Amino acid sequence: MKAIELEKTFDPEKFEDRIYKSSLEKKEFLPRVKKGVKPFVIVIPPPNVTGVLHMGHGLNNSLQDVLIRYYRMNGTPTLWVPGTDHAGIATQNVVERKLLKEGIKRLDLGREKFIEKTWEVAKDHHEIIANQLQKIGCSCDWTRERFTLDEGLSNAVREVFVSLYERGLVYKGKYLVNWCGSCGTALADDEVDHKELDGKMYHYYYPLEDGKEKLEIATTRPETMLGDTAVAVNPDDERYKKYIGKKVRLPLAERLIPIIADSYVEKEFGTGVVKVTPAHDPNDWAISERHGLEKINILNEDATLNSNVPEKYRGMKVLDARKAVVEDLIKQGLYIKDASIKHQVGHCYRCHNVVEPYMSEQWFVKMKPLAEKALDAWKKGEVVFYPKRWENTYKHWLENIRDWCISRQLWWGHRIPVWYCDDCGKMIVARKDPDKCLDCGSKNIKQDEDVLDTWFSSWLWPFSTLGWPQETEDLKYFFPTTTLVTAYDIIFFWVSRMIMVSLEFTGKAPFRDIYIHGLVRDKHGRKMSKSLGNGIDPLDIIKEYGADAFKFTLAFLTAQGQDVLIDSESFKLGSKFANKIWNASRYILMNLEDRKLLDFDKMQKNDIDRWIIHRLNEVTLDVEKAIKSYRFNDAAKSVYEFFWDDFCDWYIEASKISLYSDDPGEKDRAITALLHLLSESLKLLHPFLSFITEEIYLKIPGNEESIINSSYPVFDEKKKDDKLNSDMALLKDAITQVRTLRSEFTIPPGKKIKIKIKCDKDFQAKEFFMKNKTLISLLVAASEVDFIDSKPTESGNIPISGTGYEIFVAVRDAIDVPQEIEKLKRDIEKSDKLYKRADGKLSNPEFVNKAPAEIIEKEKAAKEELGVHIAKMKSYIAELQK
Repeated sequence: MKAIELEKTFDPEKFEDRIYKSSLEKKEFLPRVKKGVKPFVIVIPPPNVTGVLHMGHGLNNSLQDVLIRYYRMNGTPTLWVPGTDHAGIATQNVVERKLLKEGIKRLDLGREKFIEKTWEVAKDHHEIIANQLQKIGCSCDWTRERFTLDEGLSNAVREVFVSLYERGLVYKGKYLVNWCGSCGTALADDEVDHKELDGKMYHYYYPLEDGKEKLEIATTRPETMLGDTAVAVNPDDERYKKYIGKKVRLPLAERLIPIIADSYVEKEFGTGVVKVTPAHDPNDWAISERHGLEKINILNEDATLNSNVPEKYRGMKVLDARKAVVEDLIKQGLYIKDASIKHQVGHCYRCHNVVEPYMSEQWFVKMKPLAEKALDAWKKGEVVFYPKRWENTYKHWLENIRDWCISRQLWWGHRIPVWYCDDCGKMIVARKDPDKCLDCGSKNIKQDEDVLDTWFSSWLWPFSTLGWPQETEDLKYFFPTTTLVTAYDIIFFWVSRMIMVSLEFTGKAPFRDIYIHGLVRDKHGRKMSKSLGNGIDPLDIIKEYGADAFKFTLAFLTAQGQDVLIDSESFKLGSKFANKIWNASRYILMNLEDRKLLDFDKMQKNDIDRWIIHRLNEVTLDVEKAIKSYRFNDAAKSVYEFFWDDFCDWYIEASKISLYSDDPGEKDRAITALLHLLSESLKLLHPFLSFITEEIYLKIPGNEESIINSSYPVFDEKKKDDKLNSDMALLKDAITQVRTLRSEFTIPPGKKIKIKIKCDKDFQAKEFFMKNKTLISLLVAASEVDFIDSKPTESGNIPISGTGYEIFVAVRDAIDVPQEIEKLKRDIEKSDKLYKRADGKLSNPEFVNKAPAEIIEKEKAAKEELGVHIAKMKSYIAELQK
């Protein structure tokens, strides 16, 4: 057999794209359906078609790929559905900004032309996103790719809207909503980001109708007084009981408004008097409903003041109006003071401008009936969160849910399937576009101008992507899906809603396992953002280190329940590991020259072969347990430590005894074992490092099919050998101690040493040590290894103590003794200073009483370690001076 030579330098750019393209051509990412076998299914959290993938997407999709490749290799029919989200507000904002640069406004362009432009942008960004996912190595089934605005999903959206309307769960009404004046649309409660800002509490008077008395008001938004329709006090507040039923004169607007009693008002808060602005505050809205108050909207859709306010303020922006109102109150002698405060202010989650409470006619979903089913499913264990603590978040949100405002004043999105007849005034809610009024027959009908919230299509994602509302074969076989992998910032937006709507329309939870990973942050714990300049482009990392280094590093660093703190340098971890895999494989394949491969299962195995088989078997079980409980870092760490430490540093090194022997048969046996175990190790690694394992695997003689189609190692009780593993652990410890001593005495690697080993009578590994004398000699670079019954009497033998054995290393012939003694003395002198410094700190009551407990413990540990080190160095000198 000829040697196989991998390139000297590991260069992922040379094969990653080729391997991915080959997998697509061979349709290796498509599920292999097995009737009666439950599949493993993931639907991708669809990225928005507004830009490019960031590190959060990189993490999310890397973890999904690990799961998909693992279960695929385990023989499970495996489907990963890719797709993208049309992202209503976000995409419309992108297109509007792009048009403005060309001097074009959306309204000038018109609805149809604007939607055409938006489709162009969406398609361009879709191509970018799909290419990025492929560059990362995502093994999605691209033949099943979906888009939230494609025809099938549009049918599903319409079916759900109409059905919910028919069930009385969708309704239209004039209510208070969150309004983004910049985007010109309503927002759901969970689309509002609350930020703490510096603000002011403004105090001023409302004169009573008779002009003799006045009431003090305090508010953070004085401009909203122009929409006040009452003043409220607590009915039990003795200070104000006499005013209930009277009226105050509303300054600037010159309207009379009533003083009412409502228990919502807290007597101890502020002055105990509250202005009531029903159209611009949710609490005031509730008060107005109880008291039948008028609701006066003072804002236009662009968040400027409208015609319901005095002419002076019309057209002003909110902050300008606030300033003008305060100035006018001062002029009228009604202003008291203002005080600086910090308060929470709602912002649009897309454009980040301030959101205003605004009275508007919108479409809503009644959420409580849906939420009750979702809560019940969780209580029954039909959905399980990893980590478990997110169940509390889920439960709290569902128990306190409010109706969902689903209409958006946008052009890009699923247009609401409702038509209005101009002749008879009837409203038509239909699954198919009507051509006439279903009541009077008039052709004079027009569709609702609004579109549905983006999340209204996204919440259908797990079953709409599989063909619902049609009863497709995919829906029958692949639904419910298995696992959802997502970040914690969209539990409200998406996760909870998917569960609700799936239970409502399919009677099943859309998935059982919900793995919530953390956010990707920089090394300082800050969220990555353009403004901070701390973002990392996944493609930059892949270009520098490769996709395998990218995926492995993220999996290795993703501890359950924690955010991932990284910078570009972090990915050197995965890069170094990939290099290790490459170099180890290269070494093995180079040793194929003139070798004959044997039947691995039938050939004789030595102790080290049986040990590495045991370790591979154990790690296979560790990975299985970690993957099934979504402990990605534990799984990645297990394969890393096995390959780097057990396979490379111990097994490959140990195999050199056989590989370099004069016996051709022993060489054949050794190379057969190395190739077999390399193949199995590559399978073990494949879910985490997909490209390099594929590239090497197909170069190994006998491997004819792609690694992606091979079987993942399976734990086998028969391969366990705990006694052998325990013996090997003792041997490794002994060898490591001898190597450490060589390092302490700076003995060059090429300089051979002589060692003597004295084992206790009941030492469990005595026979194993003696049997593997040649291995010990090789791994510690010894010219002689002798087993003795009593301690040697000759000087210069440095003792090493282990559990059940002692090793004596004859260093005298390997070093310059006088020079070494001087070096050890300098070491003791330096260590002694550090010891005394630590001792001084620990003897100082002020330090002990004031320092944190962990600092004190650290100092104690350092002192103890230095004491042990000094004693050891002194023993070395004593032995050398004999």
